[in-house]
Amino acid sequence: QVQLVESGGGLVQAGGSLRLSCAASGRSFSSYAMGWFRQAPGKEREFVATISWGAGNTIYSNSVKGRFTISRDNAKKTIYLQMNSLKPEDAAVYYCAAWAGNKEPDYWGQGTQVTVSS
Repeated sequence: QVQLVESGGGLVQAGGSLRLSCAASGRSFSSYAMGWFRQAPGKEREFVATISWGAGNTIYSNSVKGRFTISRDNAKKTIYLQMNSLKPEDAAVYYCAAWAGNKEPDYWGQGTQVTVSS
């Protein structure tokens, strides 16, 4: 079982930066692929980025590529999402997710709100 707790959300002006963190509990953290999703009001949850458990390979959605960076620290059981050059359309609740070998995430965090003012 894995529990995920996000932090780092808040209010930022357009063009600014935020770093989200996701702390995981559970013994097998280093074997899970991890990632971030987001959901804006009235919209479906969408994929943002993912990082593999081994080599740390990363994949980003086109909407954030070049602006966001996902990373992980297996010793701290934490992943991060560095968000730069934020845009109003990046405003959403950001969710941390973990895959235990299935196509869809097996575990979700409770979400952290990111608000971007124009």
